Amino acid sequence: MTDDWRADRIGSALRGENPAVLRRLDAGFAVIGDVQFLPGYSVLLTDDPAVQRLSELPKRRRLSFLSDMDRLGEAVERACLRLDPAFRRVNLEILGNTDGFLHAHVWPRFEWEPADLVGMPVWLYPRQRWSDKEYALGPAHDTLRAAIGAELDRLVG
Repeated sequence: MTDDWRADRIGSALRGENPAVLRRLDAGFAVIGDVQFLPGYSVLLTDDPAVQRLSELPKRRRLSFLSDMDRLGEAVERACLRLDPAFRRVNLEILGNTDGFLHAHVWPRFEWEPADLVGMPVWLYPRQRWSDKEYALGPAHDTLRAAIGAELDRLVG
């Protein structure tokens, strides 16, 4: 499989071709992030590529998306807490400044982060962290993927 799925993350998820998908949720897809400089970084993708803003969803779907974001956040929290004793908390963000489709970021935060960044927004990390192959999602993250997926399964309902 090529990286073509990255050009259409939602469409590839709908077709079952997005390898980052952890689980299909009520209003979207829980996916593990392409970069893992903060291990466990995940994203909730809407299941409708035409939706750009949370406010574009009908109220019921909006609440479902927010509930899915909560579920993914708790799953990442539980998995990271179990796998890394230095886990601190999860940050949840809906930004939409780069990708034009509705999505939510789930960022685990850790005590081992650099002192000048640990209390700051993750977006202040050096740009090279986002593209450094050292942090790229790969087989080394299989245990983490499985742990987050198992927590998502436990949090149904």
